[in-house]
Amino acid sequence: MSNQHLDYDVLSALQEVMEEEYPLLLDTFLTDSEIRLNELHKATDPQQLGQAAHSFKGSSSNMGATQLADLCRQLEERVKHPPLSGIEDLVNRIDHEFAEVRRLYRDERQRFPC
Repeated sequence: MSNQHLDYDVLSALQEVMEEEYPLLLDTFLTDSEIRLNELHKATDPQQLGQAAHSFKGSSSNMGATQLADLCRQLEERVKHPPLSGIEDLVNRIDHEFAEVRRLYRDERQRFPC
């Protein structure tokens, strides 16, 4: 099952592999994603921005956040082709997508009591 934000088949596979560690994986992804998003906002040059987008893309893809991963991929590609005008819009779209993904992962996390 998937929606426009998450591929639940990926989550099911992760749950199978991780077993009792799955809730920790969800928590870790959310914590790491906050850090990665902060890195995107703090980046002072295209190289930093591209590196932050690349690492956020990888973790998002691994966790089934397909749309978030795609937006990060777009940003990673975009910084390779100056000028960077309009890039703020892409970062804002990543912000909004992560807000939605965070909500969905928190809902998923609620299925597993501590």
